[in-house]
Amino acid sequence: MVIAVLADIVGSRRLDDRTAAQRVLDDTIAGVEADLPLATQPLTPTVGDEQQGVYLDLGDAMVSLLMIQLRLPDGIAFRFGIGVGEVRPVESVHGELADGPGWYAARAAIETVHAREGRSVPRTRTWIVGAPRQDEVMESTIAASNAYLLVRDELVGAMSERERRLTYGRLLGRSQQELAAEEGITQPSVSKSLRTAGTAALIEGVAALRGERA
Repeated sequence: MVIAVLADIVGSRRLDDRTAAQRVLDDTIAGVEADLPLATQPLTPTVGDEQQGVYLDLGDAMVSLLMIQLRLPDGIAFRFGIGVGEVRPVESVHGELADGPGWYAARAAIETVHAREGRSVPRTRTWIVGAPRQDEVMESTIAASNAYLLVRDELVGAMSERERRLTYGRLLGRSQQELAAEEGITQPSVSKSLRTAGTAALIEGVAALRGERA
């Protein structure tokens, strides 16, 4: 199984400085990969505001994309389309081109994110589509994962930038005392922020995705 991921920038045409925003995105992706290297091909810019990445495991992809969401500052965000299926390179005079049903599924997934954003679930940022001929187990896994992602995106979308930073730190196993010192606030303030943000649920969810005990 291969997991293809397409990402595009939310509101890219409204960004005041697209170049500066791309630097933030590049630094964020590199930082996540340094902290928790899960991608076989980390998200890399392709054309316009789009990025492509590859993972070998659906759980790894969902954890990594969550970490990117949490690490990004206010005003810059990604949409993610996750495709489950074969990917293959196509040789060209311009180098290798990404092709295969996994990428077509990822494209369909990101189109679903766009559609849901414009309707009843505006905080939707992530969706999964399986390429044709997935077995029943994978079809059920994708359906359950999409239900999880809808709720997760709603939770993350309601967080402040500080709450996202604190949650990111806790997911890496950092203590509340460490995070308080970095933020210049008290440990009880960190605890209150994490509780308000619903961080415990995200930590439990990541542990479940990785087959770990939280």
